[in-house]
Amino acid sequence: MSERVETCSCFCGDITAELKGEPFWINYDHDDDCRKAIGSPLNVWVGYRPSQFRLVSGELRTFSKTPGVVRSFCGRCGTSIGYEDVGIADELYLTIGFFDQPERFPPTVHGYWSMHLPWVTFGDGLDKKDTYTRDRDPATGTPADRKPKNVAKK
Repeated sequence: MSERVETCSCFCGDITAELKGEPFWINYDHDDDCRKAIGSPLNVWVGYRPSQFRLVSGELRTFSKTPGVVRSFCGRCGTSIGYEDVGIADELYLTIGFFDQPERFPPTVHGYWSMHLPWVTFGDGLDKKDTYTRDRDPATGTPADRKPKNVAKK
């Protein structure tokens, strides 16, 4: 049996990537930070180890609003690529929209269900967690704990 290989690309095609092996985690994410970053009512994150990811073309741009969380995107078209968080070491999360065959990644759980929008409904029977769906290093805190205190809301 051959190893699973998935391909990814951004909207304009400048960023392409390849992933080898199986993802270790696939989840719906309803939290408000990701909602703002992605521009969608929710996202599906697909978890791989950074060693499984190979950038084939392009150069990722990065942005960090929350200390310890670095989000990547295409600098030309703005497609969200993924994020890494110091609180969950050796894990890379890629947005479902970056995958060329997103239908191959059915989610297994809902994260941050307590933040889901009331008009988003599911009949999938999956577990609904009110916080993260992955174990985190408690020494780093959660992104909510690490949000900059001096950011003014408009």
